[in-house]
Amino acid sequence: MFGTILAALDGSPRSENALAKAIDEAKAWKASLHAVYVIETGLFSSIPLDNTWEVIFGLLESQGKEALKAAEQKAAAAGVEITPHMTQGHAGNEILKMAGKVGADLVVVGSHGKSEIDRLLLGSVSSYVVKYSTITTLVVRS
Repeated sequence: MFGTILAALDGSPRSENALAKAIDEAKAWKASLHAVYVIETGLFSSIPLDNTWEVIFGLLESQGKEALKAAEQKAAAAGVEITPHMTQGHAGNEILKMAGKVGADLVVVGSHGKSEIDRLLLGSVSSYVVKYSTITTLVVRS
């Protein structure tokens, strides 16, 4: 039923659980698996484009690389090959764009990310993906 699966990562425990579920689904369906980490640049719209922005962006990029590397290791341990992707922009939009780019027929996301404050300020990325996705979306709550 599923040939290509996209897991959205942000380094939070819920996204790690979503990745584990995506790995299970990829094994069950013998599907290709992709993981995407989005650097949420919308958070920086009020920060002047100077060294401060570069430092923050560099930190988030480093966290993304670590999350994707950990995903590769976790998938490899389960015998699943994963293709990592990193992008920047609005997380919900970028997840959906990546799903289209890789031809995903299942998107797996955690119910919320690193911070409850993010959810209050930005709205839930998972809610956005569920609302606007044209393909099956699995929200992992635990």
